[in-house]
Amino acid sequence: MNEVSFDIDAMIGRFRDRAAAVRRRGLPPVEGPERARIREQMELDYMDFAILGDATGALDDGVLTLRVDLRPRPEEGDGAAPA
Repeated sequence: MNEVSFDIDAMIGRFRDRAAAVRRRGLPPVEGPERARIREQMELDYMDFAILGDATGALDDGVLTLRVDLRPRPEEGDGAAPA
């Protein structure tokens, strides 16, 4: 059996790329409730991909662990030190 190498950083990078692609994607020419549904799905897709794109990962004994800091980031110039 061939051992497949798994690049965690590359996987996380693909999620970052997907988040950016969702942000760039325009809405199709539909109206009404369908347009609202598509917009809502795009927002959810962006959020999911962006969260995973901000993760740090580790592979230990075959278990992939993704760590995501969901705490709000301090505003630029507010003097708060990162935790």
